[in-house]
Amino acid sequence: MGLIARVRKEWFIIGIVLVITCARHAPSVGVKGGPLRPEITITYVAVSVIFFNSGLSLKTEELTSALMHVKLHFFVQTFTLVFFPIAIWLLLKVLALTAINEWLLRGLQTVACMPPPVSSAVILTKAVGGNEAAAIFNSAFGSFLLGSSSSVPFTSIFSQLFMTVVVPLIVGQVCRRSLRECLDRRKPPFGTVSSVVLLMIIYTTFCDTFSNPNIELDHLSLLIVVFIIFSIQLSFMALIFFLSTRKSSGFTAADSVAIMFCATHKSLTLGIPMLKIVFEGYEHLSLISVPLLIYHPAQILLGSILLPSIKTWMSVYIKIMVRKCKWHML
Repeated sequence: MGLIARVRKEWFIIGIVLVITCARHAPSVGVKGGPLRPEITITYVAVSVIFFNSGLSLKTEELTSALMHVKLHFFVQTFTLVFFPIAIWLLLKVLALTAINEWLLRGLQTVACMPPPVSSAVILTKAVGGNEAAAIFNSAFGSFLLGSSSSVPFTSIFSQLFMTVVVPLIVGQVCRRSLRECLDRRKPPFGTVSSVVLLMIIYTTFCDTFSNPNIELDHLSLLIVVFIIFSIQLSFMALIFFLSTRKSSGFTAADSVAIMFCATHKSLTLGIPMLKIVFEGYEHLSLISVPLLIYHPAQILLGSILLPSIKTWMSVYIKIMVRKCKWHML
């Protein structure tokens, strides 16, 4: 395979390396209040583009079918809001016996209670051909569910979710009805658009991470926290993959991908305001915030790195299913 062909095939991984390098050397460009204005361009514009893109590419029947997939929704929400916090609580009982800072451990427990993010889980699911409609529902529903039962202003969460998720999705569906034949004929690069938006999110996320004064730990403690976070994510993704791909689970490969990303990703957008409210007045708030500030870029980076492997697994799975169907027809 030639160099140009290789670059075209691996452009997304190369893009990740480039945006992280740019964020490391010029974090001021992508931080809140910086020239890029991520509090507007990412929080509202980019997220709206993601869901408009989803509305334009998804068939209405797929959205309706995903809405009625109660078993999948129950699995994701139970894993995210029940199993995840309990498992981390048990892990922290063991880690409390070590020399790890107790406020960092409290921060890890808080991370475990967060809902999935609205954007990254949807983009990653779409990028590998997973059940995008199910990812949309669970990402928005998780944030809405936890936000409505917490101290975070309910109207603020509802209005932001409505304007950046519901409205663009509906507009995309309306446009699809008018442009259906054109879309089917031209096959627009919906996946590429989502991947480019994800690179923007990765860039601004790492700009915030590299410029954040709260992440001022000794190198050993920081390394330990990063190791724990990556271990948690990989372990839970492996567990979900095992549970959701069993024949008795009743889930398709596309469902498994959506579950894997939605149930293991955690929201920074909802998490930071919740931390500031729950731990208001705590002098160790900066330390408590560190695990969430690390978890967010880590989940995007890990998910992006795993994309080629998951894509390969999806294509192999589809080929096997096609062969089985042909065999049964004979």
